[in-house]
This record gives sequence, structure tokens and C-alpha cells, in this order.
Amino acid sequence: MSQETVQILMDMGFEKEKAEKSVSMTGNLGVEPAMEWLLAHNEEMEPSTSQGSSTSNTTSEMNTSTSSSAVPKSYKCEDCNKLFADTAALEYHAMKSGHSNFSESTEEKKPLTEEEKKEQMKKLEERLKEKRREREAKEKEEENEKEKIRIRSGKELAAAKKKLEDENIKKIMDERKREKQEEKIARDRVKAQIEADKLARKKLFGQMSGEEQPKPVLPVAVLSPQKQAKDYKETKLQIRLTNGQTIVQTFNVNEMLAAVRVYIELNRSDGDAPFNLMTSFPRKVFTNDDYDKPLGVLGLVPSAVIILSKSLQ
Repeated sequence: MSQETVQILMDMGFEKEKAEKSVSMTGNLGVEPAMEWLLAHNEEMEPSTSQGSSTSNTTSEMNTSTSSSAVPKSYKCEDCNKLFADTAALEYHAMKSGHSNFSESTEEKKPLTEEEKKEQMKKLEERLKEKRREREAKEKEEENEKEKIRIRSGKELAAAKKKLEDENIKKIMDERKREKQEEKIARDRVKAQIEADKLARKKLFGQMSGEEQPKPVLPVAVLSPQKQAKDYKETKLQIRLTNGQTIVQTFNVNEMLAAVRVYIELNRSDGDAPFNLMTSFPRKVFTNDDYDKPLGVLGLVPSAVIILSKSLQ
């Protein structure tokens, strides 16, 4: 049994026997359960006076037969004039208040009056309410902290997912770029071989007369990208799939159109059939060369609608 809990209850004005019984009945769970038990059973418990009467009679007989000197019945704090029934209560008061001047007293500690008991019970109920408020506030604070941890974990998970998706897109783009470079080298090699074969056949059949006149090179008109009213950093694309559904995603204006195609392949919900990309206004079907151009150069800023059309190949 916790003597500290018993002393707290005794300091509130409860009798030692009631305090010990309340602690025992509540399984020694602390001051609050013991106080609740006392509030519920205070009227049922009658103070036991038989032991006190027996002790008093024995003490009186001993005093009468042995000596007429006064016997101390309590302990008194000289600093605050409070009386205590035993040394345990005295020690608890000294620890709580810091007082150190005590003496024995022949004055018996008087029991609490009905008004004092009611006042003590009122204080007890207020303390219980305060304990409940503190517990509820602590539980609410713990719940808020759990919610913060959950939100932080969700953000970290989303960031990790976005990072992984960006890495996958970059990896696929690098692979496609490498494949295109290899295809270009192979085409150039085939073209060179064809030209060599043509020259060889002309020499063989004597069709070459003098030096070949170089073919005039026609000037190629270079299409400059449309000037942007603002220096946009991002563009918002609305992508319409072949099944009618729409995907909306934001890209950097310097990303290639190939990155948009990779994103569509990873997130489309209309199957895996081949497709082409086009815009409706102005109407334009993007070619293989367009996939190596930035979105800003293609004029797809600050927003645009891209439509998937089924490929005939």
C-alpha cells in the first residue's frame, strides 16, 4: 500500500482508516481513484471509534495507575500551528511545506466538522476535475502529435514516390536517346554505302562526264519559336486519352516532348496501343523530331491540350 497516497488523503482531512481502505479497495492505483471511491462511499463508512476508545481507556488507566504526567496526543508544527495525529503525517507535511519546527502537543486533533467536510469534499471534487482536464489536454496533445507524424510521413512518402517516378522517366529518356543515336548512326552508314554504290556504278558504266555540278542548296526556312509574353518556368498540360479520360500534369518548359510521352505511357488508363500526339488548335501532329524539342520551343506554354490519336502503324 502506498503510504504517500494515504498521507495525501489524510492531509485533505480524511481519517487514516478511510484513506487506507480507499487505497486498498482501488488496488493502490493512485490518489485520483482513491478520491473517487471516497466520494462514492463516504456516507457508507462510519468512523470506527472502538479502537480509539479502547486505546483511550487503556491510556487513561495507565496514566492513572502510573503517573499523572500529561501524555502527548498529537504533533504540532510551530511554523503554521497545524496538528498531526502521527509522525507519518508530520513527515509528509515537512516534506511538502519545508517547515522544520515541530513539537509534541497534549492537544488532540479534532475531527472535521460537517461544514469542513463539505468544504474538503468540494476541494476534492475540484481537484478531480482539474486532473481530468489535465489528462484530456495531454491526450489531445498526444493525438495532435500523432497526426503531425502521420502527415509528415505522408509527405515523405509522396516525395519519395515522386523522386522514384522522375528517376524512372529520366532513365527511359536516356535509353530512348541512346537508341535514337544508334539508329541515326546506322542510317548514316546505310546512306553512305548507297552513295558509294552509286558512284561505283557510274564509274563502271562510264556515265560520269567531267565533274559533277554541285546541286544548288535551297535555303531552309528556320522556324523560330513563338515569342512568349512572359518568361514561364512551367506549363500545365491537359492530356486527353483515347478512351476519353483526361490527365493533367505540370512540366518544366525545358523538358523534352519525349518526357511527356514517357509520362503518358506510365500513367495512361486506355491500354498500351501505339499512339501519336497532336494538338487541335492549331492542328499539328508531332513527328519523331519534335520529341527531342523542349515544350517551350513547341509553343506548349503556359498551358496546352494534347490529344492521343491511335497510330496506324
